[in-house]
Amino acid sequence: MSRTKNWLGRWSPAGLLVVGLLLMWEVYVQVSQIRPTILPGPLRVLTALVDSWEIILENAGQTLLETAIGFGVALAGGLGFAILLDRSAILKRAIYPLLVASQTVPLVAIAPLLVIWFGYDIVPKIIVVWLVCFFPIVVAGVDGFAATDADTSKLFKSMGAKPGQLFWKLRLPSALPFLFSGIRIAITYSVAGAILGEYVGAEKGLGIFIQRVKNSGRNDLVFAAVLVTALVSVSLFLAVSLLQRRVMPWYFIAVPRQSTTYQKKR
Repeated sequence: MSRTKNWLGRWSPAGLLVVGLLLMWEVYVQVSQIRPTILPGPLRVLTALVDSWEIILENAGQTLLETAIGFGVALAGGLGFAILLDRSAILKRAIYPLLVASQTVPLVAIAPLLVIWFGYDIVPKIIVVWLVCFFPIVVAGVDGFAATDADTSKLFKSMGAKPGQLFWKLRLPSALPFLFSGIRIAITYSVAGAILGEYVGAEKGLGIFIQRVKNSGRNDLVFAAVLVTALVSVSLFLAVSLLQRRVMPWYFIAVPRQSTTYQKKR
């Protein structure tokens, strides 16, 4: 019961804000008598979503598949690359600046080239998702490994810990909060990356669906697809947050204790 109350207390302000904005949106559309082809109201968007639910769900499934594969590849590769950079100071100094500079290249310019090189199938979308997710995971991993407490590391070594034991027992657990922060950022952007790849060129997916209904003047379906995209992104974010609580429950027990101690001192 207490967990339910905490959850409601945490999310109720955001929910109330969303409801208020939707009401303002609907009132504005009704009062201004603006054409639905320019700005449909929330009720019209909800009606379009219900009427076209099957086709939207089919395209959302394709987008989710591309997101899952691209994110999985980025997670495995990003974690491995972060470990490699952490183990080699030379590689870190040589590659890390290039990795940062790579983020200045706009994906809007790269996505059409990927379609030209790899066609209209799923491969270009997976690459776009990988490009979106890879950087925050690598950066979070590198920062997490670098934040390992030096004194604790010396203590482990003095007790005869081998490099593998040092990694699994100390360095990786210490880096998990950083890693999950990067993963939450990456999973949020992954759906948008897949839609960007589809928008440039695809046979199925929310991106190409949005492009087609926009060209048909169905802005209500555009907003409906955007709503589904937002719900999928939020659901993935919450799933990662739940996984983090399962993987590292000690972190969420320690943090409240630290904050309580700080408040008592004040």
